[in-house]
Amino acid sequence: MAPFEKQWEQCLAIIRENLQNEDAYQAFFASVRAGEFKDGRLTLLVPSHYVYETLESDQYYNLLSKTFWRVFGPNASIKYRIGVVKTSDDDVHDDNASVKLNPKNRIEAAPESNFESHLNPNCTLSAFCPGKSNELALSAGLTVSNRPGNSAFNPFFIFGASGVGKTHLAQAIGLKILENDPTKRVLYVTAYQFKVQYTDAVRQNRLNDFINFYQSIDVLIVDDIQEFAGKNLIATQNTFFHIFNHLHQLGKQLVMTCDRPPVELEDLVPRLLTRFKWGFIGEIERPDYELRKGILRSKCEKEGITISEDVIEYIARNATDNVRDLEGVINSLLAHSIAFNRPIDQDLATRVLRMIVKIESKVITCENIINLVIQTFGVDMKSLNSKSRKKEIVQARQAAMHLSHQFTTLSVVRIGEVIGGRDHATVLSAFKKVDDMLATDPSFTEKYRAVEKQLSAKRD
Repeated sequence: MAPFEKQWEQCLAIIRENLQNEDAYQAFFASVRAGEFKDGRLTLLVPSHYVYETLESDQYYNLLSKTFWRVFGPNASIKYRIGVVKTSDDDVHDDNASVKLNPKNRIEAAPESNFESHLNPNCTLSAFCPGKSNELALSAGLTVSNRPGNSAFNPFFIFGASGVGKTHLAQAIGLKILENDPTKRVLYVTAYQFKVQYTDAVRQNRLNDFINFYQSIDVLIVDDIQEFAGKNLIATQNTFFHIFNHLHQLGKQLVMTCDRPPVELEDLVPRLLTRFKWGFIGEIERPDYELRKGILRSKCEKEGITISEDVIEYIARNATDNVRDLEGVINSLLAHSIAFNRPIDQDLATRVLRMIVKIESKVITCENIINLVIQTFGVDMKSLNSKSRKKEIVQARQAAMHLSHQFTTLSVVRIGEVIGGRDHATVLSAFKKVDDMLATDPSFTEKYRAVEKQLSAKRD
């Protein structure tokens, strides 16, 4: 053993004694070797960028530098070489063994024909229903899947409420990338699984193996990234930070999902939070009415069941929160239909829905009705309440009165007061005229029925 190697061993012994944390010593110092000492500079061989950055961090820099100068003298300095690969397990005990350096400054993982991506094969892009609530995120996802790591969408940060399709889109991106290039190492992992793996790696003194594995990934998909938040998870965050940095610098694709935008994440180290904002942040909103119907139709087609359009519309009006509720309703309807040998009608749908979502009777106000009439008949509020006798305004006013009588519990007198300050006789006359127009005027009838349908949907 050369004199400088013995001196480095002294440094390690001092650091180990002062650190008083065996796990940290094994993870960050035990694997560091002295390569050469020339012109007052010691070359330290470290196994990864992560270990190098940790040694240079505020947490360990002072301990390392003071110990080094104490042993080597105040004029000595340190130089790092990253990516040490031992030729065999015997190298540790061979004083004359040569140290090989990886030219790419990383430890390359051997190709694995059985690499497990942990992607759900059912979460394909073709099975992802497009709509206004997800069109921007989907568009970005398509770009990422065709050009992973080679677009402005890296990292791709997808956020939205639970059950809106974030995980589906993230996994669909991974599946599409593998379809385009089966040699890619694509990995899907939840933030919780990452935390557990990290903890086990530290406990088993295999942190370098853990880091090297993640640094070998081509496309890393991390679900529910908000699980990293917490003051007791700083070590996990720092580890992910270094993995993130390494992959991003090599042009590897990162995809993350979260239940909130980065700006609302708390208890994350600032440098990690900053990196979440580097690429594209795409929101998936709650599915709108048309998308909910599309999802229901797609699910029915996939399951091979037939449900009337009325029942689909009924479900779409009431299961409004997320995609999981919609899929759960269809699965339950199918099970109940088989178990009770009965058709899937609105009665069965109501029974199933009440077990999955909270169905409430919506209160329709005269204000709701007036707003819909104004939009549909093309008039304004001032004209509706005026004394104008123009045909289109009179018809809109009479329709509002008739619909208010149908959908609210207001008295005839109160309806007249709310709509233009008319007396009860005028309101009663409006009722009769609307009935006549519904029987003789197709243009009026079309507008009236359109408002009526929207009000029915609100009430159901």
